[in-house]
Amino acid sequence: MTLPTALNAASAAVAGRLSAALTALPSSQVRDAMAHALVGGKGLRGFLVLQGCALHGVPDEAALNAAAAIEAMHAYSLVHDDLPAMDDDDLRRGRPTVHIAYDEATAILAGDALQALAFDLAAQTGHAGLVRALAQAAGAGGMVLGQALDIAAETAAQPLTLDQITDLQQGKTGALFQWSCTVGPMLAGADTRALATYARALGLAFQIADDILDHEGNEATAGKRLQKDAAAGKATFVSLLGLEPARARAAELIAQANAALAPYGERAESLRAAARFVISRDK
Repeated sequence: MTLPTALNAASAAVAGRLSAALTALPSSQVRDAMAHALVGGKGLRGFLVLQGCALHGVPDEAALNAAAAIEAMHAYSLVHDDLPAMDDDDLRRGRPTVHIAYDEATAILAGDALQALAFDLAAQTGHAGLVRALAQAAGAGGMVLGQALDIAAETAAQPLTLDQITDLQQGKTGALFQWSCTVGPMLAGADTRALATYARALGLAFQIADDILDHEGNEATAGKRLQKDAAAGKATFVSLLGLEPARARAAELIAQANAALAPYGERAESLRAAARFVISRDK
C-alpha cells in the first residue's frame, strides 16, 4: 500500500470514529462547529498512532480511540490558535476558520469541547497512563507552553535564537507528535525510546517544513494564509538558517528519525515513508 493510500485509509477510519463520537452528543451549534473543525487535514498524527499500535499488536479498537483522540486534540489547538487573540487567521484547511464560519464564542466552546472529547476518547483505551501523557503533552509543559512562547515572541525586543525556536517548537508541535508515536508501545507495555527518538526528530523536521512552506508555498494548495511570520518579523528556521540550509537540516532530521526505527526493521517502512512525506509535502 502506498503512503497516500495508507494515509487516506487511516484518515477515513479516524474520521468515522470521530463522527460516531459527535453523533452521540446533543445536537447544537457547538457540535456543528466541532464537526467543521475536524474536516480536512492530513490526519498524520492519527496515522502515526495507528502505525505505532500496529507495530506492537495493540487491538484495533484501542488504537482507533487513541488516533481519534489526538486528532480531536490537534483540531482544538487549531481552532484556538486561529482566534483573533492568537494568530487571527480566517482560513484553515482550505475553509473558513471556525470563528469566521460561526462566531468567536462558539469557536472557543468548540475548541474546549474538542479537548474534552480527546480525553474521553483516550480514556476509552483503558490506559490511565496514556491519558496522563496526553494531558502533559497538550498542557502548560508541552503544546500550550509552546503556543505561549510563540505569542511572546511576537512582542519580544529581540528575535528568538535558533535554540529558543527549537525549544518552542518541541512544545508547540513536537509534544503531540511524541504522544502520537509512543501510544503503541505505551499501550503494549513496551519500550518507548525508539519511537520517542523518531518523534522528536520528526516533529522538528515537520516544523522546518512548515516554515519552508510559509516562505515559498502556495496558499491555495496549503489551505491557509502564508508568510504571516515574515510579515510580523518573527524569527523562523528559514529566517535564521536560510532556505537551503533549513531544507538540509530537515533532511538530516528525517535521516535521524528513520535511523531510530532500526529496532523494528522492515516492519516500520510505513513510518519511514511518513517521515519522508513530512519534508516533501505541499500543505
